[in-house]
Amino acid sequence: MKTPDPWSRPNIHDLRTVLESIEKVDGTNLRTHERIELTVPAEITTQRGNNVAAMTREISRYGIGMLHRGSVSLGDVTVKMASESREYCYRVAIEWCVPCDNGMFISGGKFLGKPGASEDSDE
Repeated sequence: MKTPDPWSRPNIHDLRTVLESIEKVDGTNLRTHERIELTVPAEITTQRGNNVAAMTREISRYGIGMLHRGSVSLGDVTVKMASESREYCYRVAIEWCVPCDNGMFISGGKFLGKPGASEDSDE
């Protein structure tokens, strides 16, 4: 039996398996902002310059949730997502990262803006 590369991108099956296991919890959704399901390949670039292949889980106007193999440290990262015709790149503050099934992790963070944009801009 071939074991997956510990840093390979999770696939749709991995995402569904994890979501099925965590969505069985019966509780109230305490989220302030509406989120939509978004399943696209992504790449997280850490502050140290490491690239982590990921799959998005959900997105809102203010943040993003992802699934990946291996833990990601809390703090500012760059997240790239691509469609067939365009690449999207955002700065994200990872606020949490927890282990889940099969050596994978789920994480979430808030958008800080596009890379290179001024954080102090009041315009």
